[in-house]
Amino acid sequence: MNTSVSTVEEPAPQPEISRLGALFSWQSILFVVLCTAGLLTGLAYVFGLNWDGQRLLEGQYYWIFIGLFVAAAFIALPAYKGQHRIPFYDLAAAVVAMGISFYYSLHAWDMVQSGWAHVPTAVVIWLLMMELARRSGGLPFLLVVALLGSYPLVADRFPGLLMGIPYDFDRMIDAHIFRAEGMMGITTKIVAEIILGFLVFAGVLIATGAGQFFIDLANAGFGRHRGGPAKVAIVASGFFGSLSGSIFSNIAGTGSITIPAMKKSGYPPHYAGAIEACASTGGVVMPPVMGAIAFVMAITIGVGYATVLLAAVIPSLLFYFGLLLQVDAYAAKSGIKGLEKDELPPMKGVLKRGWPFLLVLSFLVWGLLYMRWEYYAPWYAAALIVALSYLQKDTRLTPVKLFEALRQIGFLVTQTAAIILPVAFVVSALTITGVTGSVTSGLIALGGENLYLILFFGVLACFIMGMAGLAIVAYIFLAVTLAPAIIEVGGLNTVAVHFFIVYYAMLSVITPPVGTAAFLAGTIAGSSPMRTCFTAMRLGVVIYFVPLFFLFQPALVLQGDLTPLVYILPSIVAGIVLISGGLEGWLLGAGRVRRWWRPGLVVAGFIFSFPSLMSTVIGGVLSLLFAALVWWDNRRDPAVQTT
Repeated sequence: MNTSVSTVEEPAPQPEISRLGALFSWQSILFVVLCTAGLLTGLAYVFGLNWDGQRLLEGQYYWIFIGLFVAAAFIALPAYKGQHRIPFYDLAAAVVAMGISFYYSLHAWDMVQSGWAHVPTAVVIWLLMMELARRSGGLPFLLVVALLGSYPLVADRFPGLLMGIPYDFDRMIDAHIFRAEGMMGITTKIVAEIILGFLVFAGVLIATGAGQFFIDLANAGFGRHRGGPAKVAIVASGFFGSLSGSIFSNIAGTGSITIPAMKKSGYPPHYAGAIEACASTGGVVMPPVMGAIAFVMAITIGVGYATVLLAAVIPSLLFYFGLLLQVDAYAAKSGIKGLEKDELPPMKGVLKRGWPFLLVLSFLVWGLLYMRWEYYAPWYAAALIVALSYLQKDTRLTPVKLFEALRQIGFLVTQTAAIILPVAFVVSALTITGVTGSVTSGLIALGGENLYLILFFGVLACFIMGMAGLAIVAYIFLAVTLAPAIIEVGGLNTVAVHFFIVYYAMLSVITPPVGTAAFLAGTIAGSSPMRTCFTAMRLGVVIYFVPLFFLFQPALVLQGDLTPLVYILPSIVAGIVLISGGLEGWLLGAGRVRRWWRPGLVVAGFIFSFPSLMSTVIGGVLSLLFAALVWWDNRRDPAVQTT
């Protein structure tokens, strides 16, 4: 009997780690040495270790971290696609970045006490960070960072709400590089302190085979059901995406197994790719770990990470419920069955092999929620999973596997640092010019104090900024401009408002015309990227409207009075059932839906699920009407076909 879905598919190809070459090539060894030094320094700083009674100052640690991982980035990230060798200028850039950063670390105390700065070398760091922005996020990301980061130079030349305090070039560079508004502030803190442990944890998970375990677990639980491979993909990618916090590594890892399995079962390539893209995207906002944005949000709002984690529970469950309903409806309509019994791994065997992962997951949740070890829990969890890996031969970290794990962890940290560190220039520019307050006032004036108009402008800004760069850039900008406007005009809950922005800032990865997550999944599936993207947008429909719901009913993010959940959740669940049935042409409990009933089901479902008494009553009547029509249609003519 087969014990894993991987036995019926070709082994998943290992994702290529940039241009590091063979495992023990000189490039790989140099990269691992740099990253290991950075990780050990981070471990010492986070846990407060000292040498001869001396602890690293915050500024000292930040500059050591920046020096080591910027150098590692120039080793790992090629200047252009297809560049497999490391040219001399990248080695020179790595050496220069380390040299300047270590020099700055020696003056960290002077920066705090007397405002020490050295602008000529700071310009070099600024240019190196711009190049890293291009290599990590592409030309659109570079343009966002460069244009917004240079805004202080011309801040006084803009009209109205965009006018700010101008800075000359030297003062701007000083603020960007040396001050708490820039690289010595929130962005470096995020990557060097807050999420560093989670990146280590994610790397260890990958190295010890957690991805395959979650796929096997999902297969054992859902594989036999109608549309089983798609449901397996959703559950496995959701779990692993939550733990890894990375959309793209999740698609590349689990997607390389789940997408071929879905195609083999009968799902079209574009549909299989869209399922994986949506499932991986949702994992970033699903507890217990989520992505970097969650940590940024916790700091921005000034609440504990546990508050953010709990707030994300209901919206993420609603999203995955809607996704599962749609793939089930498609399977019912298309006659896609589950896997045969001999293709499924036995649950007992899966749990016997994978219990260490479940134990570590429980420990991580306990550490985050009960002990509130927001910085320490992932480090402890990573150490625990390494220790437990030695109990089984398949997961044991041999010296070769350990080196490979260090390389994987190093690349995760390096890639994350290369994306997040340049955002410091955007944060600095918005802060030192004072433009955030004027943009907030301008949004209120532009919307005429009409909350719905302000929300419309906000959603539009989220999509545009999310498409132009990265979701985290969009969130940071909108958290200090849009969020205060919404809160001031609507008097809405702060946590709900920030989650609203996070969700819409994130949606660009499955929304045309950019849809980077859908494009990657489409490439793996061998389908049209744009068709995959439009399908992902339809499958992920819940994530487009649920933010509006918790914005007006904060109980959905566990804020305020939770009593409304008693009657709101059932109506939302029923509404999602109707919306899914209308979109896919198959209504749960009724059967096929004729084409002319489908728009009515979608509209009725949306109205019914909106959290207000009037909409619930009106939507309930419409929902009963359309559901009855579909049921009667199927009962009258069992051979109903979607037309």
